[in-house]
Amino acid sequence: MYFHFVSFCSCFISGCVHLACCLASYVILPMSSCFAGYFSVLAVVLRTSNDSPWTDEFDKIELSCLIESISTTNPRIEWKKITNEGPSYVYFDKKISGDLENRAVIREPATLLITNATRSDTAKYRCEVTAADDQKSFDEIVIDLVVRVKPVVPKCSVPKSVPFGKSAELSCVEEEGFPKSQYQWFKNREEIPDDPKTSLKFFNSSYALNAETGTLKFIAVRKEDAGEYFCRAKNDAGYAECAAQKMEVYDIDLLGIILGVLVVVIVLLCITVGICCAYKQGYFSSQKQTGNNYKVPAKGDGVDYVRTEDEGDFRHKSSFVI
Repeated sequence: MYFHFVSFCSCFISGCVHLACCLASYVILPMSSCFAGYFSVLAVVLRTSNDSPWTDEFDKIELSCLIESISTTNPRIEWKKITNEGPSYVYFDKKISGDLENRAVIREPATLLITNATRSDTAKYRCEVTAADDQKSFDEIVIDLVVRVKPVVPKCSVPKSVPFGKSAELSCVEEEGFPKSQYQWFKNREEIPDDPKTSLKFFNSSYALNAETGTLKFIAVRKEDAGEYFCRAKNDAGYAECAAQKMEVYDIDLLGIILGVLVVVIVLLCITVGICCAYKQGYFSSQKQTGNNYKVPAKGDGVDYVRTEDEGDFRHKSSFVI
């Protein structure tokens, strides 16, 4: 009762003072304007010290929700996490719930302290305060939290050997870091510039470096491009590097290739000529054998002979034929 009486007296005095100022200025103002001070005291008003806080993964972070003015002694305080799936309760009925259970506490009067932030905590959070006894009984603020994640060791791909004058591509990929990693390439421990024309050491090289995708493409490899290459993935939380890999550049022996082709052609010609000569000599003739031991039977004399079962010789069966 004492609190309400004091609040009422302060409101009445501030309202009277404001009204006296209005009358003294001889300006006719709306009644609501003269009593603005009175109504402001009977309103819940929130503010935050930082509406876009950030922290590294596994560190703590404070989402400040400060009550600038309020008349209700026991307001209702709620925190909600806003994602693409919609809002979900973080603090309700004086209890922490959801993903932040056992990882967050409320600091009086309404500040949310996350003690062990993870990458899944990156989201928008809304602090809501309802004051039943105030003229303006509700207010809210939205805080955008970012939890940064250090990159892990990227996966690098470097060709072991490339022919002189040919194209080559080096790749670097890292998908764990947040915000998304940016990429740097190094040759013999020296950073490769985005534009080769800006460095005397890389002036004669012809390549394209993409810091967003992590690719390093050589248009035409030169002898000077040989060396040890490694990639670094970095973001606001830190960086990670892959192990260095060696790339060699070798010359193409055009004379040797031409001589090799000529030798193969000569060998094929010799084989073809040999086969043709063999066919002419008859080594590949396809004559059918008729059988050397086979004799054509002699012409019959018109007499048939039949072997009897009891006799082992033949006996005359048919008569003489003219």
